[in-house]
Order: sequence, then C-alpha cells, then structure tokens
Amino acid sequence: MRIAIAVRGLAALGWTLCVAGFASAQLPGIAVERGLAADLGLGIGDTVRFGTAPDSLRRLAVVSAIYQPRPDPAEISKRQRHVRMHLPDLAAALGAPDRVDRFGVGLRPGLAAESAAAVLRSNAFGYQVHSTRAIASESSQTFLVISRFHRAIAIITIVAGAVFLLCIMLLKVEERRLDAAVMRFIGVRRRTMFGALLLEAALVAVVGSVVGTGMALMAGAATNAYYRRFFDTALTFSHITPRIVIFSVALSLGLGLVAGSLAAWRLVRTRPMVLWGRQ
Repeated sequence: MRIAIAVRGLAALGWTLCVAGFASAQLPGIAVERGLAADLGLGIGDTVRFGTAPDSLRRLAVVSAIYQPRPDPAEISKRQRHVRMHLPDLAAALGAPDRVDRFGVGLRPGLAAESAAAVLRSNAFGYQVHSTRAIASESSQTFLVISRFHRAIAIITIVAGAVFLLCIMLLKVEERRLDAAVMRFIGVRRRTMFGALLLEAALVAVVGSVVGTGMALMAGAATNAYYRRFFDTALTFSHITPRIVIFSVALSLGLGLVAGSLAAWRLVRTRPMVLWGRQ
C-alpha cells in the first residue's frame, strides 16, 4: 500500500535537498511544498539528492508535484518546510522499515470518531488513538487563551467607550441649554424635547456604526494583506463576520440610546429659568 505522508520539520530530520543533474528514470517521486520549491528554485521534473544528514546525501528522487499546504495556525510560527513521499521510500531512507510515528484513519460518514477510537484501543497494545477533534482542541489551547485575552480587552474598551460617549452626550446637551429654555418658554412639551434629543442620539449612533464598520473592514483587509505576505500563507488573520457586524451595530445603537436618554432626561427635568441662567 502506497501512502503519501508529510515529513514534519526538515531540520528535525536533518533533510537537505540539492539539485542534481542525474537521470530521473526509475527514481522515486516526491512532492515539495511550494515555499520550499521557491526557496530552492525547484520545479517539476528536477532531480534532487536527499538523506538523513548533510553528509549522507546518497538517495535520489524526482520532484513529481509541487503543492500548497492547507493554512494551519499551529504551523505558521514554526517556519518549517515540508516534503511528501511514499511511505516505503521514506522507510528505506530512514532505515526503519515497518515503523511509523503516526498515521491517520478515515471513517465512513455516520461513524462516531470516539466509538472507533475506543474499538481500536481495545484491539491492540502499544499505540494511542485520538480523534481529530481532541487533537484540534489540545493544539488550540494557545489560541483560546489569546481569544479570552482579546475578549477581556474588548469588554474594557466597550465600558470605557460607553463612559466616553455619555460624557460627550452630556457636553453636547449642555451646549443646547438656551435652545431648550426657549423651547420650554414657547410651550414645547418635555416629551417632545426628550424624543428629539433621543432621535438625534440614535442618528449619531447609526452613523458612528457605519463609519466604524467601514474602518474595521479596511483594517481587517490591511491586516490580512500584510500578514499573508509576511508569512507567505493563505491563512485569514482578521475575519469580520455578519454576526460581529450586527452585534457591534446593536451595541453601538444601544449605548447611544442609553447615553442620549440620560443626557436628555437631565436636560428636560431642569427648570427653564435655570437653563436660561437666571437662577
């Protein structure tokens, strides 16, 4: 059975590749990661020499494919390059036939991964079986910590923004004390003044939400463009979903209405003569 596997970490295995001008007939084929092929100037059909150490490059292989690996957040900071080759060729190169460090088992649709893992554990001894969900959960602990840290920063920012918004609304309403006094003198009801100020606060919140969403989209696009180029990956670093946009707009509108209500209530409950500055 021929199985293509990924060799993780060229430095760990001591792999070194160099282009050689030898005939490619009957040579094993390998698949080279696109980044590694670009670094070494390799193309399909090139013959390479490889081995387990720089001083033992005795085996030859032909580059039969150049592939783009799937984006993996766990690999992005390691700066490792990979090659893929058939299992018999890898075993022969390492001098360790019939030995593997790990392998994956695909299940038919409808089969539970945990049930299959339990059956495999009970049928043999000497290896461990884990579901991909468990492995992904274990390897994502660092990202969960970062996510919680970002959530704490977001909560602090929202609270500070709400206080800042309330202060601005109070100052804005204070500037209209004379206008409010005149409206009260000519018979405008408190409910009408309160509704007008609340509508103004809602409009400001909606405009701010639209502007903030646009700035977030542009910042996300710039972040993705920079880090994709920096790490040479297709990974998405900033992802703004419709759910985030809806939550942000609702939060902005809610905070705007609360701040506008408090500022408007403070204004309309003040006596007209005090607003006019006579008392």
